[in-house]
Amino acid sequence: MELKDLKNSDLDTALLKDYIKASKDPDFVKLVNKVGVSEDIAKKYTSKLEKCVAELKNCKNCKNICECKNTVNGCVSYPRKDHNRLKFDYVACKYQQEIFKKEAESSITFEEPLAIKEASMAEIDVVDKKRTPIIKWIKNFYKEYKTNKHIKGLYLHGSFGSGKSYMLAALLNELAKNKTKCTIIYYPEMLRLLKSSFDDDYEDKMYLLKTTDVLLIDDIGAESVTPWSRDEVLGTILQYRMDSSLPTFFTSNLTLDELEIHLATTKNGVDVVKARRIIERIKQLTEELELISENRRK
Repeated sequence: MELKDLKNSDLDTALLKDYIKASKDPDFVKLVNKVGVSEDIAKKYTSKLEKCVAELKNCKNCKNICECKNTVNGCVSYPRKDHNRLKFDYVACKYQQEIFKKEAESSITFEEPLAIKEASMAEIDVVDKKRTPIIKWIKNFYKEYKTNKHIKGLYLHGSFGSGKSYMLAALLNELAKNKTKCTIIYYPEMLRLLKSSFDDDYEDKMYLLKTTDVLLIDDIGAESVTPWSRDEVLGTILQYRMDSSLPTFFTSNLTLDELEIHLATTKNGVDVVKARRIIERIKQLTEELELISENRRK
């Protein structure tokens, strides 16, 4: 046996020994099972998983955020599966989330056009038969959402002025009547607002977009793409909502294939991989429908 093989064997033995020891804690086993990784993967992260377990135990006995004993105040280190490895994020505890929620509700507004604010399901035009599949989908979503808050949203694309935004806004306005926290944002304007609020309430705005019960991103594909807007803003929002199974909606004049090309191209060049990553998240979050109809803005 070569020296390299001997060292690898010793390392595997040491990792397995630590893993077996940690597995005597039922909370450790429960966390590994919840994340859904194999023993071979989990044993490589034993020490980090033990830290997560310790912080979760701290949270269980914590009475308020002032008593927080974790490394990052108001947060707990938590694992998530990423292919054949684990990544660890700091997730806000219930006390910190409540603080964020109060700050968001008191200080953040995304202005919407009057037509969007007043959009109503009762006012949707049902004469145009091209709208029938979308109307059926919207009615079905509204019915299912009453019993399941973690169903897929819709990526609705099609011709200019066909009423895509109005129809989905009508659905969200109806959901909001039942105390569902719904947020509708015109995507290019949202990026402008986020860019201008770096020193003020950027994190609060991002928190709202990530955690709102139902989110509509209107007119994606109409923005000028930058690595920041694609990876740091859109990617972060979609990853959180995908991990949390929060319903997310999109309207666009572009198909998903066209949107992928759009997202890949920035002033810095073309990055197909990062664009495809965004598209895969959208596919995980939504079903896709098309609406080709007359331009109602004429």
